[in-house]
Amino acid sequence: MSASSSKKVAVVTGASSGIGAVYAERLAARSYDLVVVARRADRLHALAAKIATTSPGTKVEVVEADLTTEPGLARVEKILAGDPDVHMFVNNAGLARVSPLAQSTSADSATQIALNIVAFTRLTRAVLPAFLSRNAGVIVNVASVMALHALPVSSVYSGTKGYVLNFSRGLQQELAGTGVKVQVVLPATTATEIWDNAGIPLAALPQDTIMTTENMVDAALAGLDQGETITWPSLADASLWDKYDAARTELFAATQTSKPAPRYKVE
Repeated sequence: MSASSSKKVAVVTGASSGIGAVYAERLAARSYDLVVVARRADRLHALAAKIATTSPGTKVEVVEADLTTEPGLARVEKILAGDPDVHMFVNNAGLARVSPLAQSTSADSATQIALNIVAFTRLTRAVLPAFLSRNAGVIVNVASVMALHALPVSSVYSGTKGYVLNFSRGLQQELAGTGVKVQVVLPATTATEIWDNAGIPLAALPQDTIMTTENMVDAALAGLDQGETITWPSLADASLWDKYDAARTELFAATQTSKPAPRYKVE
């Protein structure tokens, strides 16, 4: 795309439906050209056709890639590393398989880890040198409120999203003082296909807890515009996160001693 594009390019993974598709539409409306990535090429072409109507003049490159495979991952890494027009990377592709670990398959766990951690990390690593060389760029990492919470059926999924949050926070500190920005977004229950794929239909969930994908992405982009590094789209009282984070910092500081805690001393 770099040879013909005169606009900034946003790369969006997991763009065939849900959060990724809405990000693509919203970024097109913000005058980005797009590279949309997913396994389902037919869905991506339908999205490109829709964007051609709603945002005329937007260039949309469709990239069919399974990010749990080496060829698919390498293809997207090459785009992120080599296209000088890429200014934003929405690291959205993710997978949930919810069930007790003893009742799940090894493949279910491995696939979640491959997409939610391995691909997530490698794609971030691929785009970072180019962003740093230009001292500009935006990385949006989509985590989940489950990064801070676990259920009896979510040990692997919550673990992977906890990784996304901690990875993002460490990267933010690495990039402090540069022109490269990292935002991590933590959606709560959002109306996407991930639930059906996970084995829990949306109809089975309390309906007043489900946010639309449009509202979720709009809130996340508003947070980005406001300079947030961590965005909780459904959290009305932002002081709750501030208190939690302050307690986390205090807890970590309290561990920095060479002496065992008195309660662990053997008389």
